[in-house]
Amino acid sequence: MNERVIIGVIPARYASTRLPGKSLVEIADKPLILHVLDRVRMARRLDSVLVATDDDRIREVVEGAGGTAVMTRADHPSGTDRVAEAVGTTDAGVIINIQGDEPLVDPDLIDRLAGVMIENPGWDMGTAAVPITDLDDLHAPSVVKVVTGAEGQALYFSRAPIPYARNGFPLDPSAIYKRHIGIYAYRRAFLDRIVASPPTVLEETEKLEQLRALALGARMVVIETDDIGIGVDTPEDVAKVEKLLQQVE
Repeated sequence: MNERVIIGVIPARYASTRLPGKSLVEIADKPLILHVLDRVRMARRLDSVLVATDDDRIREVVEGAGGTAVMTRADHPSGTDRVAEAVGTTDAGVIINIQGDEPLVDPDLIDRLAGVMIENPGWDMGTAAVPITDLDDLHAPSVVKVVTGAEGQALYFSRAPIPYARNGFPLDPSAIYKRHIGIYAYRRAFLDRIVASPPTVLEETEKLEQLRALALGARMVVIETDDIGIGVDTPEDVAKVEKLLQQVE
């Protein structure tokens, strides 16, 4: 294993409850997975990029565009498990897990995560967060909040508004509250440890897999970004993304 080799992995399974086959949904005349792949390829600090999939149709699309796809089992309980299988035969020391439904993922954020993992070997994991500016987001269970310590390390993730404001929540919560962004960098040894460990009570309670890492003692750095990104989960999201793509082109 080479601790300075960094691989970006995009998990892309075919099944999706709200949007079946969403990796292949056409957005601006191109499958979603290829939009993600194009953005990830813009990152400068990745030594290679893999798409981890369970479906030959996705593999064929990725390979047809000159990408590298790795076939993985269909029964993985999470994207983390799929990523771990995909990198199992590589010598990568750092793995960055990039969501396969984020067609506008920020390449600079990927590079920043890669850099902090290479330059600070004491971190087991890295992830990202953006200040929360809207009180509705602060109280929405679908928006995951993260609390960090003095070194930027993750202390806890929750669907609840944390920290709790005993004297009332501020009209502008951005100075205190952070919204977690679902991108992860893993030290290879710690990724292997996560997938070898059973779910924890906290993880099962909040339905947040990152709580397993914290329960295992992960030192997880949280870097701040101003880009929330946009995921594609419903047919309505397709139209939103197409408009955003026109703005960035």
